[in-house]
Amino acid sequence: MEYARTITLDLPYEQAVSRVKDAFQAQGFGTLTEIDVQATLHNKLDADMEPYIILGACNPQLAHRALDIDRQIGLLLPCNVVVRATGDNQTLVQALDPQVMVTVPELDQLQPITDEAGQRIQAALQALTPPNR
Repeated sequence: MEYARTITLDLPYEQAVSRVKDAFQAQGFGTLTEIDVQATLHNKLDADMEPYIILGACNPQLAHRALDIDRQIGLLLPCNVVVRATGDNQTLVQALDPQVMVTVPELDQLQPITDEAGQRIQAALQALTPPNR
């Protein structure tokens, strides 16, 4: 099962992180957390990897609607957005496909929320890419 929506940006990592936050903000997703995976792994394990951040981007209205249906759904909310350097001044952006919210718990009542979340995530990703992609 494919569970990510992925795009590649022709931008350096630092520029991409800022643009990703702005694009998701425009779709109602606030950035609640930022986990610098590269720094954490280096500090805790002395392990090196490419620049990699997990943004906790949440849309409060959609989250509230989903949580009213199933309190456990917080485990599956499409809030994580990964931004990571791939080299050659390119950056990979990945967002969880909201269909996971319906597929795993098998709750059809979540479908309208999942559809809206998917449209908003797709709009954010499309805003990041040039029209010719």
